Amino acid sequence: MADWIKRALTRRRPRQGSRNVRVEEPDERLVLGVKFLICLLFCLTSLEIVHLVILRTWNSEVFAGISGLVGTLTGLFLGQKT
Repeated sequence: MADWIKRALTRRRPRQGSRNVRVEEPDERLVLGVKFLICLLFCLTSLEIVHLVILRTWNSEVFAGISGLVGTLTGLFLGQKT
């Protein structure tokens, strides 16, 4: 699981006047934080599914948490690439 996260957060910048590419690896704490957020996202999603199946109602608070985590993960991936 860590390989694709680390690869997605790695910057590749071309050097001026050369065909070589400079590779900048992400910080290990960032990779661990993204892993934690992805696990939390799966937990909240499964909680919402269980809530829908058992109680047959929509929980806005859990969905707001899911939306917040998706926004945070998207911001991390896009912000790290630039």
